[in-house]
Amino acid sequence: MAQEVRVRFAPSPTGYFHLGGARTALYNWLFARHNGGKFILRIEDTDRTRYHPDAVPFLLESLRWLGCMWDEGPEVGGSCGPYYQSDRIALYQQYAEQLIAEGKAYRCYCSSERLAALREQQHAQGVKPGYDRHCRHLTRQQIADYEAAGVAPVVRLAIPLEGETAFEDRLRGRIVVNNSELDDLVLLKSDGFPTYHLGVVVDDHLMGVTHILRGDEWLASAPKHQLLYDAFGWQMPEHVHLPTILDPSGKGKLSKRRQRGPGQEDQLTFIHEFRQAGYLPEAMVNFLALVGWSYDSETEFFTRDKLIRYFDLDRVSKSPSAFSYDKLQHMNAVYIRNLGDNDLTNRLLPILRAAGFKADFGRVLAFAPLIKERLRLLGDAVDMLRFALVDSLEYPTEDLVPRKLDAATAREILARTRTVLAALPSFQHAVTEAALRELADGMGLKLRDALGSTRVAITGAAVSPPLFESMEILGRECVLARLDEAIARLG
Repeated sequence: MAQEVRVRFAPSPTGYFHLGGARTALYNWLFARHNGGKFILRIEDTDRTRYHPDAVPFLLESLRWLGCMWDEGPEVGGSCGPYYQSDRIALYQQYAEQLIAEGKAYRCYCSSERLAALREQQHAQGVKPGYDRHCRHLTRQQIADYEAAGVAPVVRLAIPLEGETAFEDRLRGRIVVNNSELDDLVLLKSDGFPTYHLGVVVDDHLMGVTHILRGDEWLASAPKHQLLYDAFGWQMPEHVHLPTILDPSGKGKLSKRRQRGPGQEDQLTFIHEFRQAGYLPEAMVNFLALVGWSYDSETEFFTRDKLIRYFDLDRVSKSPSAFSYDKLQHMNAVYIRNLGDNDLTNRLLPILRAAGFKADFGRVLAFAPLIKERLRLLGDAVDMLRFALVDSLEYPTEDLVPRKLDAATAREILARTRTVLAALPSFQHAVTEAALRELADGMGLKLRDALGSTRVAITGAAVSPPLFESMEILGRECVLARLDEAIARLG
C-alpha cells in the first residue's frame, strides 16, 4: 500500500480474553503481516468500575500463545506510547478542552437524577430516549453558578443539529445517518476519565492507525466517531466491521458463557480455557481465521505463513458465522496427528504434570505414537495414560469379568496369561502378541474375549492404547505385578 499499514487491537480489560476478541486480534495481525505493516496492542482500561485485574496478564499470555505478537504496546514499547489509556488521561483532557475552546463541545452539569427523570418522561411520551441538550447553551452566569456549587461536569460533543453524517465501511459500503438521530455523546466523564469514544479517536489518530478492524457491534459508533474526527479536523481511518460469531446453533451471538445442555459442560469461550483443555495454537489460529474469512470454497488447512500470504479483506464475509466446536476438535485432532513424537511429548508433559502425574519425557515419548491417532485434545492424554503414570490402578473388580465370561474363567485366563508372559524369552510386543494369540486359540476363545480381563488388569480400563505395545513399555515386572493383583481380586 502507498502508506505503511498500522492496525491496532484495543481490548478493555473487563474480563478474560474471549473468542470474539481473539478473532479480531488475529485478523488485525494477519492484515498487518500481509501488508508488511505494524500491529499495535493498546489497553483501554479507563472503565475502572468493570476493571478485572487478571484480564491483562491472561490477554498477553493468550496472544503470545496464538503467536500474534505485537510490534508496539505493553512490554514492547514504541514511539506512540504509553499504551495503557489510564496513563494517557492528560492527553484526553487536553483534547476535550480544545474542542470546548473551539465551540465544538461543552460542559454538561446535569445530575444523574435529572437524566433518569428525563428518560422516564421520554419513555412515557413514547419518544426516543436521548439527552435534551439542556446544558448546550448555558449562559456564563449559569456555568459560574454550577462551578461555585462544586458540580463536576461531563464534556459532551456538540453534534450538528441538521444534516447527515456518512462514512465508508470496507465490507458494507457507504453508510449514512441523520444527525438528528444522534445524541450529544459524552467525551469526558465527571471524574476526568475519557469515554470510549474520545479515547479511541484520539489514540487512533496519535498512533497513526490506518485501518480499524473491529466487531460489527461497534458499527453504531462509527458515525459518532466520524463527527469527532471532523471536529478535530482529522481524517478517519478506513473501517472494517467484522461479522458476528454466532452460537453453534446459528441462533444468536456466541455467549461468553453458555451451557450446552443438562448434564453437559459449559462451552469454552475464553482462550485460556482452550489452551488448558489441550487445543493447539496452530489449530486455533487456523480455525478462527475461517470464522468469517475464506480463501476458496475447499481449502481448510493453512499454515501460519499461508494465512499471512492469502489473507485479504475482500474475502471477509459480511454475514455472521456459526462457531462449530466439532469442526474445531476435528481440526485439532488433525494437527495433533501431524506433530512429531518429540513435539507431541513436549506439549503433553505440562498437561500431564498439571493433572498431578510425575511424567517423565522418556515414558511419555514411548507412548506418544500409541495415542497420537486417538487424541482430539492434548487433555485426552490424561485418561489415556493414567495407567502408565501411576504405581497402582483403581478399577471395579467386576470390570475384570468380560460380559461373555464368568469370574472363574476370567481368573483362569489371567493365571494362564501370567504363566505364559513370565516364561517368554523376550517381552517385545510382537512376541507377547504371538504368545497370547496361541493361548486364546488353545482355550477356544476369540482373542478379544481372552484379552478383556488382561487389558483391565494392566490398564484399568476396557479401552486403552494398543495393549501389546503398552505392555512392552511398562515392562515385564510391572505387567506381572498387575496380573497378580487382578488374580488376587478374583481369588
